[in-house]
Parts: sequence; C-alpha cells; structure tokens
Amino acid sequence: MPERGLGDFTTSPALVRLVPLGLAVGALGAGISLALLDMIGFFTNLAYYQRLSVHLTSPNASTLGAIALVIPIGGGLVVGIMARFGSEQIRGHGIPEAMENILINGSKVQPRLALLKPISSAVSIGTGGPFGAEGPIILTGGAVGSIVGQLFRLTAAERRALLVAGAAAGMSAVFGTPVAATLFGVELLAFEFRPRSMVLIGLASATADGLRMVMAGAGLVSPQPLFPVPGHPPLGGVVLGGAAVIGVATGLGAWVMTQAVYRCEDLFKKLTGHLHWMWWPLIGGLVIGLGGLVDPRALGVGYDTIHLELLGRLGLGALVLLFSVKLVIWAAGLGGGTSGGILAPILMMGAAIGGVLGHVLPGASTGVFALIGMSGALGGVTRSPFTAIVFAFELTHDQNSLLCLLVAATVAHLVSVLVLKRSILTEKVARRGFHVMREYAVDPLEATFVREVMDTDVYTVEADRALGELYRALPEGSSARRQRLYPVLDDEGGLVGVLPWSAVLAARSEGADKVDDVMIRPIGVAHPDEILRGVADRMAALGLGVLPVVDRGEPQRLEGLISQFNLLDARQKLLEEERNAERVLRLRRVRVRDAAFVAGLSEGPERRDN
Repeated sequence: MPERGLGDFTTSPALVRLVPLGLAVGALGAGISLALLDMIGFFTNLAYYQRLSVHLTSPNASTLGAIALVIPIGGGLVVGIMARFGSEQIRGHGIPEAMENILINGSKVQPRLALLKPISSAVSIGTGGPFGAEGPIILTGGAVGSIVGQLFRLTAAERRALLVAGAAAGMSAVFGTPVAATLFGVELLAFEFRPRSMVLIGLASATADGLRMVMAGAGLVSPQPLFPVPGHPPLGGVVLGGAAVIGVATGLGAWVMTQAVYRCEDLFKKLTGHLHWMWWPLIGGLVIGLGGLVDPRALGVGYDTIHLELLGRLGLGALVLLFSVKLVIWAAGLGGGTSGGILAPILMMGAAIGGVLGHVLPGASTGVFALIGMSGALGGVTRSPFTAIVFAFELTHDQNSLLCLLVAATVAHLVSVLVLKRSILTEKVARRGFHVMREYAVDPLEATFVREVMDTDVYTVEADRALGELYRALPEGSSARRQRLYPVLDDEGGLVGVLPWSAVLAARSEGADKVDDVMIRPIGVAHPDEILRGVADRMAALGLGVLPVVDRGEPQRLEGLISQFNLLDARQKLLEEERNAERVLRLRRVRVRDAAFVAGLSEGPERRDN
C-alpha cells in the first residue's frame, strides 16, 4: 500500500461482528463474579459464624478463639484435593495463569476451570485465606471469554481479546471500577494496544458495571464506591513530596512482597519428593491460621480492613502489625499453591505503608496517605501505573487526590523496575520457562519504508545467458555471489523472473544450458512505498528470505532487492536511537565587553540618540 494509503490502524469491519460477543462476555463475567462473592460470603459465614448467609463479612469478628486455627487448614486441604483431582491450574492467584493461557495455549481455557477456580477460591478465602477475590475472578471471567470464543470460528488473537474482556468484566463487576478494569486488561493481559482489544475489553467492562448499577438500583449491591472516604481540599505542595516518599517506600515494598512470595514458593518446592504438592496448601493454611490468631484483621478478603485504613482509624502499631502478619500469611499461602488473588492484599499492605508514613508526613491525614500508599503499592507490584491511579480513584471517588496518586504510582513504578527484573505476575510465567516483555513501542518495521533499506546495487542477468558463463562470472567471495537471488531481465530491462543461486548450482549439475531454463516467476514482490511490516509478513507467509522490489505503477520495472537482512537495518536504526548519546545544543558564556553600551540598549533608541 502506498504511503498515502497507510492508516493509523489495521482494523477491519470484521471487528464489528465481535462486539455482540464482547457484550455477552461482559454480562456472563459480571454474573459469575458476583456469584463468586456470594460463595465467599457463604463459606465465611458457615466456617466462622455457623450460619447460612451469602453476605460478605470478615472473619475477624469471630468468637471461636483458638479453634479458628483449624479452619484455614481445612480450607487448604480442600483446595489441595481439588487441584490434585480437578485441575492444577486452580493453584495460585489466577493472573499468571491467565497470562500463560494467552501466551502459550492460544487463549484456550479448559471449561472445567470456569467452575473449579471460583469454587476453590471461595473455599480458600471463605476459610480465612488472606487473598483477594479479583485474581480468581479475572481467571474465571477470562475462562468464560475463552469458552465463548471457542464456540465460534475465531483466531487466537480474537479469542485473546474475548478472554481479556471476560477478565476485565469480572474485575469491573466486583469493584465497580470499569475504567481501571479496562486499563488493567490493556496494560497487563492483552499484550497489545489495538482497537480489537480496547473495544471488546472496554465494552465488556462497561456492560459488567452497567449490570452492577442495575442491581444496585434493585438493592442487591451497594451503589456507593467500595471504599467511600470523607472529602478534603485538593492536595498539593508538601503533600506531593510526601507522595514521592511513599512512592519510593511502596516501590521497595514491591520488592519485599515479590521476594516474600517466591522465597516461600522455593521453600515449598524443597518438599518435592518428600511431600506431594497436594498437601502444601494445608501447610500454608496452618501458617494462615497462626497469623489469624496474632491479628484476625489479616484474614479473609479484607475489604472492611482496607476501608478502616483509608478512614485513618488504625493506629501506628496496628498498621505495622497488620502489614507484617498479612505479608507472612499471604506469602505462605500463595507459596503453598492456595487459590486466591493478590490485588486486595496489595491494597491492604500498600495502605499500611502509606498510613505508617502518614504519621510523620505533614499536610494530610493518615487516611489520605494510606490511599496514596495503596496506589503506589499497586503500581509498583503489578507494574501497571495507569491502572493503579485510576483504580484507587474509582474505589474511593476521591478526585482531589489524583495528583498525589499520579506521583506515588509513577515513583513506585520507577523504583520497582529498577530493583526487580520481573513483577510478581511475570515471575511465575518466567519460572515456567517463558518470557513476557512489558515494554511496548512502535515496531521499527511499522515506521520504515522499503525504499529506505532496499539494496539498489543489484546484479542482474539476462534470460538467454548460459549458466556456465554465469557461474564463472560469480567468483567465490564476490558481492554478486553473496546476493543469492538474481533478477532476470528481458532485452528492454523488464523483470521476467528470478534466479536463486541454489538453482544455478542444481541446473549446472543437471546439464541445463540457459538461465531461461531454470528461472522462476516471482511469487512475491515488494514495493518501495510500503512499510517493512507488510514485507516481513509476506516473507514469512511465502517462506522466502529475499524479494525483488518493483515499481507499483510499472510491475516490470526493477527497483532493487530486499532481504531479511535489510529488515534488520530498521532494528539497527532503533538501536542507534536508544544507545547513541550526543549533545545537540551547547551553552556558551557571553562576554559583555561594553557595559555602558548594554545599558544604553536597555534605555531605548530615543534616549540613546539624545
């Protein structure tokens, strides 16, 4: 396509046919996600209060005392059995598993996972597991999107968009954060920023939140944000400096949290050969139970505790204890393979960091600094700063804190990427032998034209030329020999075919005499005014490493050759932009020779004339 015909996007009208599927995935994801919350409430009420109710409550008000120690142990045992005889994919917090399905399995999720994951997570969290519901919801919603995609004739990329749409829908329905859920899907799961993904994820997320609003009107859920906070004036000045301090602290906290989880996982792996992994969640449950005896607020999904932090109702000692206990039992539970999410624990520990620092930082209440810490921790641990900023805002509707949220999440993200090679999410994928690159940039193949890198000094041959003479004319080591593909021209200089070097050798051994006997018609060509991405795709589809370049208006007019090595020239240009540092402007000292003259200039022309 000529340069004037190139567009910003490659999306076709075929995307429209996926919109109804995206809306359906949004509705299904919302229903399943809210059902998961009800299941968590059911198991929590049954285990800690011996009553039948689906109301989401916290275990910390239980009066069972030391007997409550056995509840997380029993929950860990049930999860281990379900993982052993159901699906091993229910282990862990869900988001890396969703990533793995996207990267490796062509976005194909086993249908049974849509049933086993929410049940196992509800059992784990309902029996005191210090996890969030969002990880299982994301994986479950993703499973629903994948299943819907598998029912239709779709590409792997289209199934991926529906999988992420389902994940975002679940997150939106539970937290009431449709914009943050969309950003989360785009930043972390889609591995692209194309209309195909953005449109489906955004519509599914909006559909889920729309259904949530309908249920709020019917009195089934609260219409308020999950963590309503009191109003306050816009933050700035000294509070921005405090937000930067909290950003550094939560960035380092991201390192602590990530290391804690995977060090615990390494400890459990040392049990391999001595104890089957099915029993590891039971051991994790024991640690959780002991932690619950020390600080019951660390148990369960913890939404009420997070709210208390944001309201500034926990003292310094309570915040330190909460962070310490939550970190230990959360890391032990995840390391042992228990099923549960990470976002709510990150929010709780981040709010604790912000609240602790809020006792010494000036300019705002400890609750406001807890909110800032919550955003910083999420941005540092997940490496998704935009999601962290908008998520904290939508959870509280505290628009006056936006600037501080931006500072904290950005600084935490900076610290995190400097001290950690991989995030808590991508580390698990890496441990399974795969790599995820989180830096997205414009591909140099998309920004470079064929004419910029093609070879124009091309050795051509005539159709009636003898192969023996051609072979002798191409001595070993010559630039013409390295060309490997020779355009064949007619008497008027028009392209009539191409001659691979391998065909020259094969034809000589078979006794062929002329180039015309072995040349082939070009099965693919390139044009000077097209971008390299299209050429690279064409080479891959045809299995060719070099193509002739011809004029678009005159297909017989040869312009040059482009090979796979020329494609690397575009990459070389990007590397030069990344690595070659230079000073473009220089500041020079100006010497004033005549101060009186300068003073005269400042007086204006009228006075100087006088």
